[in-house]
Amino acid sequence: MRDRIADFGDDTIVALVTFTQTADLASYEHDKQLGFAVLRDPEREGYRAFGFGRGRTTRVWGLRAARRYLELLRAGHWRALRRPTEDTRQLGGDVVIDADGVVRWIHHSQGPEDRPTVDALVDAVDRARSRLA
Repeated sequence: MRDRIADFGDDTIVALVTFTQTADLASYEHDKQLGFAVLRDPEREGYRAFGFGRGRTTRVWGLRAARRYLELLRAGHWRALRRPTEDTRQLGGDVVIDADGVVRWIHHSQGPEDRPTVDALVDAVDRARSRLA
């Protein structure tokens, strides 16, 4: 994602919202080298506001997740595999909010590997921007 930030345009703010503990946040940012803002929502108010619920244990820790972890291991990302310290069943998602504060697009993740492509996000931002023009 960080190598595609410019695709969103200069008028777009990209941010990651997490409920990660403050003590873990610096190492998280360092390890991921995101290149964009990281905001904390420790009480998960934003998660609730956007309808990001909790996944079933079998969905979050099921076969899809196991495949993803195997892919990470094969790609040499074994450092990304750490013992969880937080609620692993909390689902997230992706939201595009236009310059007027209107939610224009939302993706509710069904599991940890369920993420839209960067192309889908850029397209959602472009559609939101065109509604303001």
